[in-house]
Amino acid sequence: MTDSTETRLGVVLSTVTDATMSEVIALGQLAETQGFAAVLVNEGRGDALSASQAIAAATTRILVGTNIANIYFRHPFLCAATARAIAELSRGRLLLGLGMSHRAMLASLGIDMGNAREVLREYVEFLNRALAGNVTQGFLNPPPSPYPVPIYVAGNTIESARVAGATGNGLMPFLSPLSYLPTLIEAAQGAAAARDLKNFGCCLSIPTFISEDELAARSAARYNLAFFGQLPNYRRQWRRAGYGTAMNAVKRAWEGGDRRAAAREIPDELVEDVCVFGTVDQCRQQLAAFRSAGADLPVIAVSPVNEDRLSATHKALIALAPGV
Repeated sequence: MTDSTETRLGVVLSTVTDATMSEVIALGQLAETQGFAAVLVNEGRGDALSASQAIAAATTRILVGTNIANIYFRHPFLCAATARAIAELSRGRLLLGLGMSHRAMLASLGIDMGNAREVLREYVEFLNRALAGNVTQGFLNPPPSPYPVPIYVAGNTIESARVAGATGNGLMPFLSPLSYLPTLIEAAQGAAAARDLKNFGCCLSIPTFISEDELAARSAARYNLAFFGQLPNYRRQWRRAGYGTAMNAVKRAWEGGDRRAAAREIPDELVEDVCVFGTVDQCRQQLAAFRSAGADLPVIAVSPVNEDRLSATHKALIALAPGV
């Protein structure tokens, strides 16, 4: 197996599913065996950082981390302490991906986002200080992390991408169209260059649907994007990429609570711009296009095509193994 820039690939595991922690750990171990560069965990029903720690304890080489941990769920002091512990446990294999989530979802939990972009900036700046051992306010003065902890910041707008470049080690967009990705990366890298940061990265999670039946894979991808189309953040992102008319129709469908109607309004062009789908060979070609657009660490977010997610992820880790 190789881990060159031409084949480097990660996988994100979902805490939204009903997989047990043992099953999540087993998938992380399989990803390592298959030569994947990273196994990341999203934050749905579960705790992405604790899952990352569990995978780290059961592996030896693969990067572990989050894609994307919610900054509003943890005080930055605790986030830094947890990151420091995982970095030490994993001997420097932690990749910490952070984002600001969605206003309506947080409001349902009684959380006020405030000025989310500024909260994100201040959060990452605090983490940088804390992980360097430079937090002196308060009763405790935590020590520096014994290993570097690269922080990748979620950003689907030019403004948020600039926050990533100004504070983090990399950009971590989600559902960003291939056609729009270079715009985000340029904004982030410009901000990173202003602080003379070398090797600024881009880790992009890509919805992935593997099937010999291309039409079935495309249909599953369209239904998946329709789910995210109920969230204003993603509709705005896709509007910026030129899908405004479709997003108007998707919004109307969701006002009636009809996901299937919303799926019918997702154009093929958007599926092709955001997702990886079809046969294994087609998926490899599409992943190469995302790499060419600037994603130096593409990460497959596997969704099922007429099967359960756990089985689909297991198959994808074998079928899309880097270097195979």
